[in-house]
Amino acid sequence: MATAPNLDHPTLPLVKAAFPDTKFLASEFRGDTTLAVPATDLHKVMRFLRDDSQCQYNFLSDVTAVDYLGYPSKMPARFAVVYLLTSYPHNRRLTVKVFLDPSIDTSGIEPDPTLEVDSVCDIWPGAEWREREVYDMFGIRFINHPDLRRILTWKDYPAHPLRKDYPLRGRGEREMYKVMKRDAT
Repeated sequence: MATAPNLDHPTLPLVKAAFPDTKFLASEFRGDTTLAVPATDLHKVMRFLRDDSQCQYNFLSDVTAVDYLGYPSKMPARFAVVYLLTSYPHNRRLTVKVFLDPSIDTSGIEPDPTLEVDSVCDIWPGAEWREREVYDMFGIRFINHPDLRRILTWKDYPAHPLRKDYPLRGRGEREMYKVMKRDAT
C-alpha cells in the first residue's frame, strides 16, 4: 500500500510564505526532502534559504546535475541541476533542484541558450568549482559565474561527456589525442 509523502519539512512552509507567487514542487524519498524551484527564481530562493534566520542553510555540500534522458518515469524536464544544502544551526538538510529542458539537439557541441541557470557563487563561494564541473560534464552554463571554463576536460573538448546521448566510447577523442612522451618538454 502506497503512502502519501511526508512533506512536513520545516523549511517548506517558510519558502512558500516568502514566495507566494512562485510555483514549487516538493517531494520526499526515504526521509530526504527535495524542493524543485523554477530557474528564474533560483537565486533569490537560494539567498533566502541561506539568510533567513529560520532556515540558515549555511553550507552548500554539492552542486551536480542529472540527465533524465530515457528515465523510466515522466520527469518535468530532461536535465536537473541539484544543490545539496545543510543547515548546521537547525540540523536540517534540503535538496534543491532546477529543471531545464534543451531547445536544440544536445548531441552536438553548440551551446543551448535554454541550458543556463544563475550561479550561486556569490551566496556560497564553494560552488565555483562544482558549477564548473557541471558546465564541463553537462554543458549547463551558470550566469554570473566568476570563471566559467572547463575543469575536467581540455578547453576545446568537443562535447559534454555525462550527457546520456554522448557515446560510451566517445567520438574519437582518444584516437585524436596527442600522446606526449615522458622526455618531451
